[in-house]
Amino acid sequence: MTRRGRRGRGTPNRKVARPPEDDDDRGMLERADMQNERFTTYYQAQKIIPEDEWETFMDTLRRPLPTTFRIAGSRQIAQTLGNMIKDTYVPMLHNVIFEEEVIPPPAQIPWYPDGLAWQFNVSKKVLRKSPEFKKFHSFLVHETEVGNVSRQEAVSMLPPLLLDVQPHHKVIDMCAAPGSKTAQILEALHANDTATATSTPPGLLIANDSDSRRSHLLIHQSARLPSPAFMVTNLDASIFPVLRSTTIEGRRSAKKTPNHLLFDRILCDVPCSGDGTLRKNIGIWKRWQPLDGNGLHGLQVRILERAMSMLEPDGRIVYSTCSLNPVENEAVIAAALNSHPEFELVDVSSRLPELIRRPGIAHWSPTVGRLIDTSHPSWAAYIETIPEDQRAGSKMLETHWPPSNVGALNLERCIRIYPHLQDTGGFFVAGLERKENRRPLQSKQAGKRVVEEAHTAVPDSKKLKLETNISSHESEEVPSASMSSAEPATAIEDNATIVEDEPATERPRTAPTAHTNKPRVADPSFKEMPYTFLSPDDPALVTCMQQLHLTSGFPSANVLVRNPEGDAVRSFYLTNDLVKSVLAHNDYTRMRLMTSGTKVITKQEAGRGMDANFRILGEGLPVVLPYIDPATIMTADFATLRVLLQTYYPLCVSFREPFKSAIEARGCGSHVVRFPASQSVDTTLSRDLVLPLWKSNVSVTLMIDKKAKSALSLRLFGEDVTIAAREASKKRMLAASTSVVNQPNKPEPSPEHDDKDDVGDEDENKDTDSEEQDH
Repeated sequence: MTRRGRRGRGTPNRKVARPPEDDDDRGMLERADMQNERFTTYYQAQKIIPEDEWETFMDTLRRPLPTTFRIAGSRQIAQTLGNMIKDTYVPMLHNVIFEEEVIPPPAQIPWYPDGLAWQFNVSKKVLRKSPEFKKFHSFLVHETEVGNVSRQEAVSMLPPLLLDVQPHHKVIDMCAAPGSKTAQILEALHANDTATATSTPPGLLIANDSDSRRSHLLIHQSARLPSPAFMVTNLDASIFPVLRSTTIEGRRSAKKTPNHLLFDRILCDVPCSGDGTLRKNIGIWKRWQPLDGNGLHGLQVRILERAMSMLEPDGRIVYSTCSLNPVENEAVIAAALNSHPEFELVDVSSRLPELIRRPGIAHWSPTVGRLIDTSHPSWAAYIETIPEDQRAGSKMLETHWPPSNVGALNLERCIRIYPHLQDTGGFFVAGLERKENRRPLQSKQAGKRVVEEAHTAVPDSKKLKLETNISSHESEEVPSASMSSAEPATAIEDNATIVEDEPATERPRTAPTAHTNKPRVADPSFKEMPYTFLSPDDPALVTCMQQLHLTSGFPSANVLVRNPEGDAVRSFYLTNDLVKSVLAHNDYTRMRLMTSGTKVITKQEAGRGMDANFRILGEGLPVVLPYIDPATIMTADFATLRVLLQTYYPLCVSFREPFKSAIEARGCGSHVVRFPASQSVDTTLSRDLVLPLWKSNVSVTLMIDKKAKSALSLRLFGEDVTIAAREASKKRMLAASTSVVNQPNKPEPSPEHDDKDDVGDEDENKDTDSEEQDH
């Protein structure tokens, strides 16, 4: 399937283009119409599937993809939810009969670690009408909305697992949107989190995407697991710029210049034609043609080679696509390995032993035209068929074909996933590392080219457009036909020309001052607000720490605000030391920095006659909790929590003792309350629960959003007791009664239709590609 968007420096790192609106409605395309002669001819010529499995393979492609989801968040929370599904919902859904058919319950995906990934295969009608599945569906929807469950296709979970991220790693996700894999990486970075508090990992995760709108999706995803170690950038991955940072002692590094930032782990989940997603993007059946893969090959190689130049000597790259096409897979790996012979494929055959996989292939035949002409055994044979005066304009590259040394590249170490093996989508993934004791190749000219190109950000308005037919514009991108698809590039050469950025500095201030001189920036077209670190003795920050009872251990030197003057106007963000170092040594417009760290504190406007106070955000509490004076944290019970969930602003006098006296004795402002693990007649709290409160003169409110309240209520009490749920129920009843009055001959609509049809469909998917379950 053709990937649409901008090409060249502005190529969005999108995985698959948006299908027409009818793509997800299988009723619009009959099963008999799910065939494409070009697809069959091309892949049978590649021999990717044994002949005796071909019909099974094709039959599976025509069936809907099962719903799969992953339990996210910290390990303790994930285990709690996993046990709830296993011990409560699976028994409830066992032997459910719907319209005289037994519906199978959810099952764990066997190869996913700790049993935290699940799948089930039921129709939307069952989810709406079966009381048991409707309850399970409601549970999943609410937990998804608060970030504890992530809907994600099973094969899409593989790349982060093979990266093997540790909390100290510096990681970059080169083509990150919509962000499900990014969330997995972030969870690995936060492996030491507890159920109530977020750790501050020493490492770093940069999530990059060249499309600014999709970059905002990454910010939305990351808010569900707030991290001081997280950054989002909006850059073309194929020319990602050299970043700078202070040297971290004790870490191996091949840096010729001490402050070049290299990464321990890099994920290249590159743009691809996406035919591995046929089971859910069924419009691909009508439009698929292999020239899409030919057109993307050069971009894919450039992204992978850029990653190679950014990797620490002992680091690892994982390359992946949701395509079956060897031109986008093994051909890309082969081209990159031959340009960077210091790298090799990693043997991951012992990882995830219950995953059924097939090895990479060493023989393929790219098509040179729309008529599926795979008759040319090599690039040399193909180029001989073209007149000499037309060869320079050829869209086919030598790297489209298997290289002469293909047998020495160990391409069988790549992993191919086919839909009929374990009822999944199609997928390709490979891991690459440097060979032992091998340093990056020194290519001075290439190093200078990459650094100089990457230094200048290109405004979106100047980026080339990609039409529907990618291959028709490939000549704008491709070098002469005799050249490789991408020059070897490295960004760590001694003689590389690096333009120094002015390091950002902390801005001590005693009073607001007029901002008269605009700072110099590398890319004036970038309109996002800058990040400015506050001085630890900034008056607003000092006041904030006093109001919120933060201890001296709070990393006040790592607090930043989003304005050029450094005024503490509204919100405070918190980063770790490494993120601060990156921000301090790089121009934020050159990085096209969309977000950094996590928002933890904001100003809360008080009532009439009262000064504004700072409060801890619900999503920021796990980050700040380790620094709050334990003596100031209140304690309450289940009854108190139920009142807080049932009412927006319960009066202080409405609570039972001892919480009533405790809250009345507190001043107005932000407070934190702990609900200890305990068990009552109708519910069990298996771990401590810590939540933020806001107290006004006579009332108190729970400072988490409506969706989080509903999810918490369902988890603890088995029902949504929130006022938002009651109001929604009244609206449904009113709408139903109005419909009956106005249209008496039509059946009354079911209130069940208020739930989302697809489990875990998130806000990020509303305006994005349908593949973003996530590939």
